[in-house]
Order: sequence, then C-alpha cells, then structure tokens
Amino acid sequence: MSDTGNNILDLLSGPADLRRLKREQLPQLADELRGFLIESVYQTGGHLGAGLGVVELTIALHYVFNTPEDRLIWDVGHQCYPHKILTGRKGQMATLRHTGGMCGFPLREESEYDAFGTGHSSTSISAALGMAMAASAKGENRQAIAVIGDGAMTAGQAFEALNHAACVQANLLVILNDNDMSISPSVGMLAKYLRGLQSDVDEMDSDSVVHLDGSLGERGMSITGPVPGHHLPTLVDTLQKLKEKLGPKLLHVVTRKGRGLSEAEADPVRYHAVSKVSSSTPKDKRPTWANRFGQWLCAAAESDDRLFGITPAMREGSDLIQFSERFPSRYCDVAIAEQHAVTFAGGLACEGMKPVLAIYSTFLQRGYDQLIHDIALQNLDVLFAIDRAGLVGDDGPTHHGIFDIAALRAVPNMVLMAPSDEVELRQILSFGYDYSGPAAVRYPRGEASLPVVSGLDFLVELGKARVLRQGDNIALLAFGPLVSEAIKIAEQLSATVIDMRFIKPYDQTLVAELAASHSLLVTLEEGAAKGGIGEEVANFVHSLEESNAQVLTMGVPDRFIPHGSRSDQLNQCHLTAEGILEAITSRLEG
Repeated sequence: MSDTGNNILDLLSGPADLRRLKREQLPQLADELRGFLIESVYQTGGHLGAGLGVVELTIALHYVFNTPEDRLIWDVGHQCYPHKILTGRKGQMATLRHTGGMCGFPLREESEYDAFGTGHSSTSISAALGMAMAASAKGENRQAIAVIGDGAMTAGQAFEALNHAACVQANLLVILNDNDMSISPSVGMLAKYLRGLQSDVDEMDSDSVVHLDGSLGERGMSITGPVPGHHLPTLVDTLQKLKEKLGPKLLHVVTRKGRGLSEAEADPVRYHAVSKVSSSTPKDKRPTWANRFGQWLCAAAESDDRLFGITPAMREGSDLIQFSERFPSRYCDVAIAEQHAVTFAGGLACEGMKPVLAIYSTFLQRGYDQLIHDIALQNLDVLFAIDRAGLVGDDGPTHHGIFDIAALRAVPNMVLMAPSDEVELRQILSFGYDYSGPAAVRYPRGEASLPVVSGLDFLVELGKARVLRQGDNIALLAFGPLVSEAIKIAEQLSATVIDMRFIKPYDQTLVAELAASHSLLVTLEEGAAKGGIGEEVANFVHSLEESNAQVLTMGVPDRFIPHGSRSDQLNQCHLTAEGILEAITSRLEG
C-alpha cells in the first residue's frame, strides 16, 4: 500500500487497507473521499452536509481503531456516508436509498461495520455503553465509540446515557461532533455553551490546539477538547492517546457542516440533503402537505393570538419557516426533544394558550408516554399536526409513520382525523384546533392531493364521514389520501366510496347502514394493519346481528417496509388502485 499512485480511495477495499497507509497520505484520501461523496450524492439524492463535515473524523477513526472489532456508532445516522464508502461499500453508493439498494442509515444486516442502527437520533451513547459493558463482562479488550452530533446531543436520552456512563468503568469513547447544527441551527443551552468553546478552533493546527481536560460524574468521565475536526494529524494523535486510556471518555470535536462544498458551508440548512440531479426538464412541483399545513398555521395565528407553534427540530421539514419569522414570540423549536415538546405543549394549554405541535409520526412515538399521561389524561387542548404519516419513501423503516393509528386510537379522550386532500386538510385542521381537548390530524409526505370530488359539502362534524359515491354491493371505506385510490376503481366495481375523515371516533352509524346494504366492506388505511382502524371496523361489523357483510381490511402488512420510492412501497403493500382492485377481486372469487 505504500505506492498508491494518484488515487488512494479506489485502492481501498476496507479499513484494513486504510490502516496500512502512511499518515501523510491521509489528507489526500480526505480530498478524494469528499469529492466522491459530493459526486455520488448528487447522482442519487440524499443527506450531504453532515457527511461532508465528518470526512476527516471518519478517516481518523478507522485509521486508529480496529473496526469492526472496535464498535463504531454514528448518531445521527445520516453522518455515515463516508463511513460506508470506506467500509467496502463505495461501489454500492449508486444505489443509495433506492429500492433494493443501500440504506441511507447504518444498518446491521448491511455490514459488520454498522454496529447499531441509528435512523433516529440520540441513541448512540446508550447503545455504545451497553456494548462496552458487555465487552467488560465477557473479558474482551475492545472499544465502543459513539459519534454523536448534528443536533443529536440536544435530546434527553443522550444525557441520561452520559449520566450513567460517567459512573461505570467501561472502555467507552463518546465523540461530540459539534457542528452547531441539526437540520436547522441547533438551539438550547448546550448549543450556546458549545458555541462559546468553538472560537475558530477548526482553524487551529496541531501546535496551537488547546485541550480543556476535565471530568464528569462520581468516578469520572474524562473530557478532552475542543479539537479541530478537519485537521487529521491532531485527530489521529488525540484518538491514539484516548485509545490507550481506560474508562469512559468524551472528546469534543469541532467540525463544519458541508465542509469542502462552498455553497453547503454557506447554507448548511439547504444542503442538509439534496435531490437527485435530473437531466429532464423539471416540472413545477405542487405544494406539499407540509406546505399546506404551514399556510394554515399562519392564517390561524393571524386570527387567534393564543395559537403557539412548536416543533422538535423540524422547522424546515414541517414547514414552520414562515410562521417562525412572522410570529417569533409564539414559536418554539425545542430541539430534538419530543418528550419535552409534548409536555411543554401541555403546560401552554394549562395557561389558556392553543398549542399546535407539528411532529413527524415516527418522532411522535418518542413522546407517546407524555401524550398519554400529560395531555390525554388531563384532557388538555393540544392539536397534534402529525406529518409524514404513512410510508415515507427513501428514508425507510425508521421513518415510516405507520404506527400512529394503532397507538392513538387506544388513548382515551383523543380525536384522530385523516384528511383526503388539501382542502379537507385545512378544514380538519381548523376543526381540530377549535375542538376542546386533545386532537390529532395525520397527513403524509409529498405533494398534497387535489380535491378528490368537487361540489360536496365540506362541513366537518365530530365522528362523521362523507359519502362520495353511492354504489351497490361493495363499499370502500377510505381513511386519508387513499380516498383518491378508491375513487379510481369505484366505477369499475360499482362501489360506494366513503371518505371516513375520522379514525377516532369513526362513523359507526354509517358503517352499520353500509353493513346492512352491502355484502363487502373494504377498509383502506396507510398505517399498520395490525391494531389499525380496519380491525376495529371489522370487529364492529361482525358484532352486528342483522348484518352478513364481510370486511376486507387493507393496510401496511406486519413487517418493516424497506427503503425505496414511496410508489414502490405502496405497491408492496397493495395500497394503490391496482393493488386494492386485485385484493377485492381475489376476495370475491374466493
């Protein structure tokens, strides 16, 4: 490996090859890795800024530590692209986040170098501590390293794990990758404190770097840093010293998100992720569901000064940008702290405010206990705008929002709604906002649906569905945007089409009438079929003494749906018009 020619990266098949390089070759490797990362991600789409910021850190870690024997965890997981390239997956980068291709997050079944799956943030210290203590219990001499950054240190679980780690003896290294960002700029006390320590540290060289050593906890977690995260000699030297030091350690590394791509350094929010480059003429994109929510939120805030908007670090994704600029005194980004976000909303409600919490379905799972005990139990007036409900495409199973229906319909006092199109989204959000008590509106990722049927009454009443088409023996009971798929096949089946609108409470009166007049009822939901609303409707219909109607429940099957395009995922779950028609035909023939 001493004579590598002009290109080092192409000659590496894994970290073992990397560790045979001379130290003076590492800066060239960093340049090559950064260039390849930019080129490949622009071809596939995906997260870019975070990976650019950890190129040198990734090289240094694999150079110093004996991976995969030494366990390495990336948190948040979208920092892992350089890690994947260096661990034998460079040739798979063209398939990144595509159906059947490489995952955009660490995935244990994909590589032995991916020690722990981290699609959600702030879990790495807990997992790495478990691995370190397991090694100690088994008498194994290996390291566990948690790289936590890009906003992940703002969540409570990270601090819980640090509190534990500081009081045990295990070979754990926590690396705080401090780039002053999550998707948006990081917020909170810790972020302000770290900004004070940075002071241009990323421009220091190995001769001028200052190590602020300290300890944390009863027995002590040693603390080193801050150190410059783009200076390979300093990183390698520091990591080698820490590798020889026993016990729990924390290293504070300062990096720049988007490093090496000028436009990404200047605008790290925009370049957090990029879309695939297309050679075709781009079509005008319709507003997304999140866009329509953001517009409604601003309009509602104009007419009611009690409205208070909250996001757990998803200002851009949930489209609270305009709201945050127009109503800064009634807006809070609470950082990656979903549990706090929910209870914080409860406190606002106790004082007569009208909190609206915009939160991804997959992230609401982290605040489920607070939703039950702090909101629903006290019947507090909080509106949950549940974004990314359903299948989300290339982010894959860690981000699918398929469990909120099963989870929320079990909670007393909750009202749960699913609009079928962008007009109904506005109507249902307004209803949920005016409702006195906890209410939730779930809507998917992507472009908002145009009205499925025009000229109908849009009055929203609690627990009432609307009949969009009257048919004969088959009734399609659709929840949310699957109404549009039902409309596509209704005429072919001569079917009744119902926009159910409400998941809890749902329209039992109408369902009973349909069961008496139709032979087959088909429920359609973009959520987990097990525990979903379809199961409840089926149980209700089967309990009716004067009905012989059968019920076909259709939803996301009982397995994790892999990453890929959203259309591919809907096809896998038979939740397209074609798949629904095929399932109905099969049932009728059976």
